[in-house]
Amino acid sequence: MIELQIKNHHNTYTVNPSKIIALGLNYRDHIAESRSVQVSGFDPVEPEEPIIFPKTPNCLIAAGEPIVLPSFIDEYGFEDPRVDYEAELAFIIGRKCKDVPENDAMEVIHGFTCMNDVSQRNIQTTDKSGWFRGKSFDTFGPIGPVLVLKDEVGDPQNLSLACRLNGKTVQSSNTKMMIFNIPTIVAFVSKNFTLYPGDIITTGTPSGVGKIAHGDVDEVAIENIGVLKNPVVEEGKTG
Repeated sequence: MIELQIKNHHNTYTVNPSKIIALGLNYRDHIAESRSVQVSGFDPVEPEEPIIFPKTPNCLIAAGEPIVLPSFIDEYGFEDPRVDYEAELAFIIGRKCKDVPENDAMEVIHGFTCMNDVSQRNIQTTDKSGWFRGKSFDTFGPIGPVLVLKDEVGDPQNLSLACRLNGKTVQSSNTKMMIFNIPTIVAFVSKNFTLYPGDIITTGTPSGVGKIAHGDVDEVAIENIGVLKNPVVEEGKTG
């Protein structure tokens, strides 16, 4: 479990989801660049409905905690082992819901935060079962640093979003560039699954994804929310 400070308030929020649902290929410019479309069954064409996949709760870490690159990946002998950052806007569900109409989507959202959908690309693009494993390793879901209540975030569909790697901006976009907006996402996901308080939905990443390595510092910055900052370490390596 992770404690997030509720921005502009004195209390905290405990992050303890029953599930994390993530969106793939939800920004047009990311589709054009994405290595992830090499996964069997996908091509670089704008999807007709949201592409969703799970991340398991063990992946969650707070701001300041290290993203750990698992050492067992070396056993596969990949020519170019690659773990990528993915800056994303995430939201947390506030009440149990199912089959939510788009017009009511904001009513079931508790608040918004930053998330980094860290992705082990080699596993993601070769696993026959799809994206799940490469997205769910321990520490592959940094979240925070705060939770902004839905009534205080402004227009969540018009927030600047950026990722900085070692101080250099590597992703820069706006949530208005999503293919599927937040009401559409809530309606689609809740049609498929009952959502419970605390469930996390993360909304996809824009272009500019890239590799992280031991010693890097990765930041996800979203307007009206803040900056999620995490160091990167290779498992078993020091210095």
